[in-house]
Amino acid sequence: MTKTIVITGVSRGLGRVMTEGMIAAGHTVLGCARSPQAIAELQQQYAAPHDFAVVDVAKDAEVKDWCDRLVQRYGAPDLVVNNAAIINELAPLWEIPVDEFDRLIDINIKGVVNVIRHLVPAMVAQQRGIIVNFSSGWGRSTSPEVASYCASKWAIEGLSQAMAQELPAGMAAIALNPGIINTDMLQICFGDDASAYPKAQAWGKRAVPFLLKLTSRDNGRSLTVPS
Repeated sequence: MTKTIVITGVSRGLGRVMTEGMIAAGHTVLGCARSPQAIAELQQQYAAPHDFAVVDVAKDAEVKDWCDRLVQRYGAPDLVVNNAAIINELAPLWEIPVDEFDRLIDINIKGVVNVIRHLVPAMVAQQRGIIVNFSSGWGRSTSPEVASYCASKWAIEGLSQAMAQELPAGMAAIALNPGIINTDMLQICFGDDASAYPKAQAWGKRAVPFLLKLTSRDNGRSLTVPS
C-alpha cells in the first residue's frame, strides 16, 4: 500500500536519503527544508504527487500554512518524520552565543512541536498514523561541548514518550536514534574521524525499510535504526 509520508529537513543528509528511498519504494513524499535551491532541485527531480516546499520549521506560521495545505490536498499523512535539526559549533555551554543556542532550540524542539501541532489533529481524527521524532545517541547520553544539542535531543525523548500517552489507539509517537552516520553534522562534531562511520546512502538502505515497518505497537518506544 502506498503511504503518504511527511519528512522535514529534506535538503541534504538523512532527510534527502530518506526522501529518495521512500520514493524509490513507491511512496509519496511531502517534504520541506529551508534551502530554496535544494527544494527547487527536488521539485525538478520528483514530480507530483510528491510535494516539496521551502519552510522553516522554527516559524509556526510557515508550518501552519504548509501543513494546512498538505492536509487539504493529500489528507492526513500515514507517517511523519521530524528530521530537521542543527548543531552548534563545539564549545562549552557557557560559550555558545545566545542567538545560536536559541536557533538550535527553535529548530530542534519547537520545530518538531510546530509540525506536530499542525499535522497530528488530522491524524487523530482518523485515529491512524505514526509520528517519528528524530533523537540521537546524545538524546540518551552526553558528551562535552555538545550540551545544547544534548538538551534538545533529551527533550525529544521526553516529549515523544509523553505524547505517546496522549494518542488514541492506532497511532504511535516514537523517538528514533538514527545511529552514527557520516553527515555534515557529524563532521562538525568528529572532524576527520567522521569518515570511519557509514555514509548516509548506506544508512538509508537500512533506515527506510525500518521506518516503513513501524506500527502502533511501537507507540512510546525509544528505538534505534539497526546497524
